[in-house]
Amino acid sequence: MAYDPTTPAGQVRLLINDTDDSDPVFSDEDITAFLTLEGDRVKRAAAQAIDTIADDEVLTSKVIRDHNLSTNGAAVAKELKERAKSLREQADEDDESVFEIIDLVGNDFPSTAWF
Repeated sequence: MAYDPTTPAGQVRLLINDTDDSDPVFSDEDITAFLTLEGDRVKRAAAQAIDTIADDEVLTSKVIRDHNLSTNGAAVAKELKERAKSLREQADEDDESVFEIIDLVGNDFPSTAWF
């Protein structure tokens, strides 16, 4: 893995805090798969990656208490899911801001119009 935040894969890694070349959470193939699944949309791919991390957290960490140490995988997963939700909301806003200009030259509108 060569972290490069100027590429879509690098931007996904940036959004999911997976920027350590020596110990990546996901392989390059995983990141590419997230991008493919989400139509090459970086924020949606990052949200899917975070959901995957959250699912793993719930499955492996659960709630553990041992002497002065405790972990709560479910609580961590809930926070991660909120982050994924936020990224999807941002992606929705990005999608809404895209519009297309359509040329109406040569239209078939009638010469008289009712206003």
